[in-house]
Amino acid sequence: MTMFSFNRVGARPNASARNPSTAASDRQPFAVRLASDVLVVAGILALFGLIAWILPAIGEPIGPKGVPSQVSTHLADLPYYALRSVFRMLVALFFSLVFTFIYGTAAARCRRLSRVLIPLLDILQSVPILGFLSATITIWMVLFPGSMLGVEAASIFAIFTSQAWNMAFSFTRSLTSEPTELDEAARSLQLTRWQRFWTLDVPNAMIPLLWNCMMSVGGGWFFLTASEMISVNNRTYALPGIGSFVAQAAAEENLAAICWAIVTMVLVVLLIDVLLWKPLTAWAEKFRITQSESAVRKTSVVLTIIRQSHIDEMVAWLFRPVGDLFDTLARPLGRTGGRWAADVKSARSRALDVVFTVLVLAACAFGLVQLMLVIHRDAGFGELGQAFVLGMVTFLRVALLTLVCSVIWVPIGAMIGMNPRVSRFMQPIVQVLASFPSNFTFPFVTLWFVACSVDINWGSILLMALGTQWYILFNVIAGASQIPDDLREMTRSFQLGRWQRWRDLILPAVFGSWVTGGITAAGGAWNASIVSEIVSYGRHTLTASGLGAYIAEATESGNTVRTIIGVTVMSVFVVAVNRLFWNPLQRMAERRFALN
Repeated sequence: MTMFSFNRVGARPNASARNPSTAASDRQPFAVRLASDVLVVAGILALFGLIAWILPAIGEPIGPKGVPSQVSTHLADLPYYALRSVFRMLVALFFSLVFTFIYGTAAARCRRLSRVLIPLLDILQSVPILGFLSATITIWMVLFPGSMLGVEAASIFAIFTSQAWNMAFSFTRSLTSEPTELDEAARSLQLTRWQRFWTLDVPNAMIPLLWNCMMSVGGGWFFLTASEMISVNNRTYALPGIGSFVAQAAAEENLAAICWAIVTMVLVVLLIDVLLWKPLTAWAEKFRITQSESAVRKTSVVLTIIRQSHIDEMVAWLFRPVGDLFDTLARPLGRTGGRWAADVKSARSRALDVVFTVLVLAACAFGLVQLMLVIHRDAGFGELGQAFVLGMVTFLRVALLTLVCSVIWVPIGAMIGMNPRVSRFMQPIVQVLASFPSNFTFPFVTLWFVACSVDINWGSILLMALGTQWYILFNVIAGASQIPDDLREMTRSFQLGRWQRWRDLILPAVFGSWVTGGITAAGGAWNASIVSEIVSYGRHTLTASGLGAYIAEATESGNTVRTIIGVTVMSVFVVAVNRLFWNPLQRMAERRFALN
C-alpha cells in the first residue's frame, strides 16, 4: 500500500482511484447508504443548531454591573457550561490549525524567515498564558466595546496560545524531514506549491499533526480555568464554562460540585474521542508510509457511517472550485521547490542575507535596550536578579520532570504506537488521561498536601507532570505508528533479539518524535508552573518558590513591570535550553534517524 498518489495537473481520476473507500461505499445497499445519509445530515443539523443556540449569548451586551466576576455553581448549569467550553476549544483549535499551516510552512520553506520564526516559536511557547492575557485583554475589550464578545475573544485567544506552538513545531519538523523519494516525485511532476502542500506536505505530516492536535486540546483543557476565570490587573472576568465552574466551586469549598464537574469532563472527553479523534485517527491510517497494508486496521463506527454516506462527494463538489481558485492564484509563485537548495549562493543572495541579519539584530538590540530601560526605571536590576534565581529553581523542576517522564513514557508510547490492537484499546484511555484537565483535581491535591504536610516545592513537580507528560507520550506514539511495517517484518525475519530491535529500529525511529515531544513538554511545563507553583482551595493557599508563582502573583496584582520581568526571564530560560540542548538533538534526529 503506497502512501500518496500523485496526479498530473488536469487529470481527473475516477472516484475509486481517488478514494478506495468511495468505491467500497458504492457497493453498499441503497438502504444502508440512505440510513447513513440521514444520520450524517442529522448530525450536521444538530451541530449547527447548537452553534446557533450558543452564538447569541457570546455576543450579548455587558450589563450595567460590568463583566461578571463569578459564575453559578448550580449543577443544572453544568451541561450548558460544558458546551460553551467545548465551543471555545474547537474555535481555538481551528485557528491553531490555520496558524500551524501558515507559520510551519514559512518556517520550513523560507530560509531567511526560518532564522527568525523558529527562535520566535521558542519564545512564544515560553510566554505563559497569563502573560498573553495581561497584554491582550484590554485590546480585545477595545475591539469589541460593550460586548461580552471581547472577553470571549480573550478567552479563545488564551486557549489558542496553549494549543498552537506544539502543533507548529510538529508540522515544521514533518516538512523538513519529508522522505527524499516523495520530494523528488513532487519535483519531477512539477507540482505547484499549492498542489504540493495538499498532495505531499499535509499528508506526510498528518499522523504526528493529528496526535499533536489531540495533545493541544488536552493542553487547552489544562489551562481552561485560567482562560475562563481571567484574573489580571486586579480584575476578574468570569465566563460561563466548566473551567470557571470548578474555580468558583473551589473558592466556595464545594467538593460535591467539583466531583460533578469531573464526571461531566470525563463524559465530554469520551464523547469528543468517539465523534472526532477516533474517526480522524482511523482515517489518517491511509497516510502511513508503508509498502504493505497493516494487519490490524483502525476502525471507527462514525467514520464507517460517513464513508457509507454521500457527504464526502458533496464536500468535494463544494470545495473543488475553492481549491481550483487557490491553485490558480498560487501558480505565479512557481513550481514546487521543497527545501531550499544547498547550492553555492550568489553574491546578491549573500548580500541580502547580511542585510536581513543586520536588520534582525538591530531590531532585537533596540527591543532589548528598551526593555532594560523600563526595568531599570520601574523595578531595578535587583528584581531581575531575583527573577533569574526563581527561574533557576523552576528550571530544575522542569529538567527533572522531563527526564523522569521520558524514561517512563518513551517505551510505553513505542509499544502502543507499534501495536494497532493495543493502540485501538489504549487510545481512548490515553486520550481521556491527556485531555482531562488535571488542575480540576488540584483542590483535592491541595487538601492532600495540607493533610500530609507535603512540601509544595516538591509537590509542584507532580502537578506540572500531570499536565505536560502527555506531550512526550503522544509524540512517541505518533512516531512509532509511522514505522513502516516492512522494517518491522525485517527485524522479525533476521530474528533480532528484543534489545537489538529496540536499539536498531524502535529507539532511532522514535528519537525525532521524542525530541519534538521533549521540546513541547518542557515548554508546557514552564507554562504549567504558573498554575502548579501556587494552588488554593478555599482558605488554603500553597505557594512554591519559583518563577511560575512569581508571574501568577504579579499578574493577579496588576504589577505590569514584574509580569514583564517574569515573562522575559522565562523566555530566556526556554530559548537558551532549546538552543543549547534540544536543537542539536533535533539536527541529529534529522541527519541520522529520519525514515527517508
